[in-house]
Amino acid sequence: MTTRWLFGDQLGPHFADDHQGPLLMVESIGVLRRRRFHRAKAHLVLSAMRHRAAEAGDRMTYVQADTYAEVVTQHQDAGDVEVLHPTSYAALGLVERLGVTVLPARGYATAREDFERWAEGRGSRRLLMEDFYRRARLAHGVLVDGGEPVGGRWNFDHDNRLPPPKGAETLGVTDPWWPTEDEIDAEVREDLDRWERDGTVRTIGSDGPRIFAATRAEALAALEHFVEHRLPEFGAYEDAILEGDPWMAHSLISASMNLGLLDPLEVVERAEQAYRSGAAPIASVEGFVRQVIGWRDYVWHTYWNQGDDYRHENALGARQRLPQWFAELDADATDARCLSHTLGRLSEHGWVHHIPRLMVLGSYALQRGWSPQQLTDWFHRAFVDGYDWVMVANVVGMSQHADGGVMMTKPYTSGGAYINKMSDHCGSCRFDPKIRVGDDACPFTAGYWWFLDRHRETFAGNHRMGRALQGLDRLKDLPLLVEQEERRGNRAPRVTDQPD
Repeated sequence: MTTRWLFGDQLGPHFADDHQGPLLMVESIGVLRRRRFHRAKAHLVLSAMRHRAAEAGDRMTYVQADTYAEVVTQHQDAGDVEVLHPTSYAALGLVERLGVTVLPARGYATAREDFERWAEGRGSRRLLMEDFYRRARLAHGVLVDGGEPVGGRWNFDHDNRLPPPKGAETLGVTDPWWPTEDEIDAEVREDLDRWERDGTVRTIGSDGPRIFAATRAEALAALEHFVEHRLPEFGAYEDAILEGDPWMAHSLISASMNLGLLDPLEVVERAEQAYRSGAAPIASVEGFVRQVIGWRDYVWHTYWNQGDDYRHENALGARQRLPQWFAELDADATDARCLSHTLGRLSEHGWVHHIPRLMVLGSYALQRGWSPQQLTDWFHRAFVDGYDWVMVANVVGMSQHADGGVMMTKPYTSGGAYINKMSDHCGSCRFDPKIRVGDDACPFTAGYWWFLDRHRETFAGNHRMGRALQGLDRLKDLPLLVEQEERRGNRAPRVTDQPD
């Protein structure tokens, strides 16, 4: 009888419900030995895998081993082994070398073959996420009536970009649903403690009580709680940051979907029910649906469509190494409040939402010229929902503009004014977002102009960058700014970086 081998991100019922035979899962200590993952991520993934094995009972063979290959080869001696299409080039190469039968991928709304047909059909036209997203909505009948978008528009982004409420410390929405740890979590924590003590495994960040779902039942509970209590407030403030509210109105189910505990179509169907019943406004629901079957699927397909060499793209020639203070999540290393706070939250939880990722962590790395490959690896390891397919396109393509514009027509970076508008960081920061040179110069404001100056020729023909480049010519203190930022380099922004 054929054995189905499940990877640790294929944990939901939709990865095995069509298979009546035995299941195999391998917990590879070699993966944790080779790379330093966030402690909370290591705990979550191991907990989720072991919970899945416990639920499967005797049907599942769960093996702890150094490598996948040694276990799978033994099972091949006893019969056929099949696997659903893995989520990385490395894993796909492994299963192909082992001669395992590879079935089509699951866990995404649009099939790979469908995306490739769409991409080929566009000819010389650019691939645009917006076009893909609308096509997916129509194909799956999500938020459409008679082939037209409900609410009269496909896109409610304009309604979903509000800054945080002035003077507020939190959004005031109901807290997210939190899981309760059990004996499996305790066992995982004991194992990780032992492996770290004996030097087998090294991690970054801390491991507090688990806050992300590790089972199908937990993931469904988290989804239901979000839709009932938090989805209505999600849209308007999805890009906003409040230091006292790390979760805002976000769903916190990205880790569940990327572990395979939830299928994206069931997620958007539940969100649409909320809209149809009048429980949530169209702007919030559309914004959430866009993230799930629009952006998430588009990133997955870009990963495969662009090929394995895509990860090596470096159109801006960024080669600076990630500094240790950043890589180690050292929140105390810098006086820049946005960086310090974001690194601190990431160290504590293994998660911050998409704007701190993009406009604080990613933007700063882009301005400093850090290696997009090193940054991609770091994002993969530091975030509980980070996987190779997630981070290659998000970091190389969107965040670092290292693909030269395949994903985005212009770089995602800004001066301190954007952070000041969309967060409450700047009010307690030693630096001033309006100042670019001197003791009070904001590293993001100065870094933005430094970045543009270094790449002026590269962006000269980009119509979306014209106004920004014209602004460079109006900066009478540009030489001083460049000197200041070159002196700062990769060091964590400190007030003492300035000359006497």
